[in-house]
Amino acid sequence: MEEIGFFERYGLTRVINVSGTMTALGASLVVPEAIRAGAEMQSHFVRIDELQAKASGVIARMTGAEAGFVAACSAAGMSQSIAGCMTGTNLNRIERLPDTDGLCNEVIVQAGHLINYGAPVGQSIRLTGARVVPLGTAALVNFYNLEDSINEQTVAALYVVSHHVVQEGQIPLEDFISVCKERRVPVVVDMASEYDLRGPVELGADVVIYSSHKFLGGPTGGIVAGRRELVRAAYLQNKGICRSMKVGKEGIAGTIAALDAWEKRDHASAYDREQAHVNYWLNVLRDVEGVRLDIHQDWTGNPIARLKVSVDPEKCGLFAWELADRLSGGEPSIQVRDDLIEHGYFFLDPCNLLPGEEVVVGQRIVDELTLARARGDGRRYSLSARRRRSLASLLRWPDLP
Repeated sequence: MEEIGFFERYGLTRVINVSGTMTALGASLVVPEAIRAGAEMQSHFVRIDELQAKASGVIARMTGAEAGFVAACSAAGMSQSIAGCMTGTNLNRIERLPDTDGLCNEVIVQAGHLINYGAPVGQSIRLTGARVVPLGTAALVNFYNLEDSINEQTVAALYVVSHHVVQEGQIPLEDFISVCKERRVPVVVDMASEYDLRGPVELGADVVIYSSHKFLGGPTGGIVAGRRELVRAAYLQNKGICRSMKVGKEGIAGTIAALDAWEKRDHASAYDREQAHVNYWLNVLRDVEGVRLDIHQDWTGNPIARLKVSVDPEKCGLFAWELADRLSGGEPSIQVRDDLIEHGYFFLDPCNLLPGEEVVVGQRIVDELTLARARGDGRRYSLSARRRRSLASLLRWPDLP
């Protein structure tokens, strides 16, 4: 008798992910090497400190850092790194956190970097007991904002590299590091969803944080890399507030395997394969009335080309967010990248597609637009109504619609 699969057993919705490496969708397709390593480790006991020391060697080789370790996720890595800057390796201070009485506890961050990536960046800092000091305003941070904010209470400076941050008016990473180094302030760089594993270390960043479950295709986890003494201090937070953020043996082993696989990956071929999906969508959608298509290169310089799909509500008969919702509500559910959808467009990201899924996506967009015109049932709800509905649904969990 054929065994029923997990999706069928629990009635889970099948998802085609053209949104990207989004945590809410499971982030990425895990590479076979990481699956095998995690499965093997599950059947054995291991000294976690020894396993993490082996991970440190692999992380150092891949990033050019002095040392590293695997965290529960990049958000946990951020908290651990900030905590390490405050306590060093003093175990008594580590056990005291989040009580920072008597400790330097100010963390400076450009205002445009205090984003929400699923939770507020500032909260990951405040969890440690540190105090967030915003620099400048959301769209303009001057050098004097940075220079004048550093004082005897400044324990670290956080820099976020992400498509979510404000892209204009921020101090560039190289200059940010230079100013902080002159004043002996450690720089922690959040690179959760970035390809570049070596750049920030080469620029002089003290600690750099990556996600192991996004572009690397590893299990859920974070990677903390940097100067040995700060990495050690961050790792020791597992004896304190970050005990609740611990990563399992399978996560560490899977991350090591994902890093090894990344080093051997044919990145040029992967890009060509992804670009072929984008070209397919261009061909299928280029003659659809009311739809404008543009190739969009990644905001932060990752080697990804996405398709930007702009929807004219008059000609298409529905708003861009209505089209996104109809794609999401079908079977399978198609999840587009819609974080800028108030501008009337969304993106199709090709990096997590299984073979043949690009065809399903293209055809479904055509079908949904054809049905909307025939039924005349679009342009029925605003973006604000959509957001309110989404929040109401969240607050009803686990009672799903």
